[in-house]
Amino acid sequence: MPTFDVVVVGAGAAGMMCAIEAGRRGRSVLVIDHANAPGEKIRISGGGRCNFTNLHTGPQAFLSQNPRFCLSALRRYTPKDFIAAVDARGIAWHEKTLGQLFCDGSAMQIVTMLTDDMAQAGVELRLSTGVERVEREGEGFALTLSDGARVGCAALVVATGGKSIPKMGATGWAYDIARQFGLNVIDTRPALVPLTFEIGLLERWKDLSGVAIDAVVGCGKTKFAEAMLFTHRGLSGPSILQISSYWREGQEIAVSMAPGVDVFAALKAAKGSNPRQAVHTALGAFLPDRLARKLAEEAGARGNLADTPDAVLRALDAAVNHWRVKPVGSEGYRTAEVTLGGIDTRDLSSTTMAANTVPGLYFIGECVDVTGWLGGYNFQWAWSSGWAAGQVA
Repeated sequence: MPTFDVVVVGAGAAGMMCAIEAGRRGRSVLVIDHANAPGEKIRISGGGRCNFTNLHTGPQAFLSQNPRFCLSALRRYTPKDFIAAVDARGIAWHEKTLGQLFCDGSAMQIVTMLTDDMAQAGVELRLSTGVERVEREGEGFALTLSDGARVGCAALVVATGGKSIPKMGATGWAYDIARQFGLNVIDTRPALVPLTFEIGLLERWKDLSGVAIDAVVGCGKTKFAEAMLFTHRGLSGPSILQISSYWREGQEIAVSMAPGVDVFAALKAAKGSNPRQAVHTALGAFLPDRLARKLAEEAGARGNLADTPDAVLRALDAAVNHWRVKPVGSEGYRTAEVTLGGIDTRDLSSTTMAANTVPGLYFIGECVDVTGWLGGYNFQWAWSSGWAAGQVA
């Protein structure tokens, strides 16, 4: 049975980063993945341009039962460190909005950078290969692979991600391994995912599918100011994906569709200056036409401003900037960008990502109960947690 110092299961962002760092330390490293190509999530991310980090990375941008767990890794391997690696490779990039960094060209540049670095560090990459069984053997581990082969290792790093985007082969394998070795797993759920409406609400709002606006969307005390999109299933867009990580079934979300605009005052002023103007036309000064027409129709404001009572104008103000709606669910793991919850951080070292009670076992990346906001934060967690484990595995 061939034996390696380190076996990394998962050739994604975290797994490849860990393998590179361990290989650079002179460790013999094998990376195994059931996919036929490495870095598939990197390849499709950011519209194919890979939102590879965020300049504002900090604990405020991560959800976890222990929000401070991510601090050690993020402080020791920062966005500046990954940017330096990208710059050294000559990959052009730009800041889009809110600190989000994207490649100017293809996301495959990041994948190629990582696979080249693995090759230079002497890492062996084995694709189209699953792991059927993991057993403790002495002070290390023995893995039975899908082709029947067995490999051994002193350190086993699990970097197989969460359940999001199952069409790419995502599974709960990491959670199964954690439970096998006695670690706790926090209940998981889809995160950064579109929200859906019940049939009656869908019927009312279906005509708005495709309409996008800049909005402030809140749930409880948490709010995000980004674009929102009406869809044929409910709501999507960055602000909705962000709030989905905080929303729970049965809760309402609060939406302001013209943030910063006193809608009643604007309509009242228009009523004085142009009383014959249609209500939806006046609303169209700060809303897309289809949305303005729909809200006017819902409020019963079908005539001109002169014929519209102030009570209706106030109702329109509430409909625009104080819309409270209760989604029935989400689109699930099928379209979720990440998985919320995962391996309990109380069972891991925040410095090394090692299991506290199982020497030589590590969990990194999305499978851990650390989930970032939309916008490059989850990639930075992958780089940072992979780097941390790679220093010691």
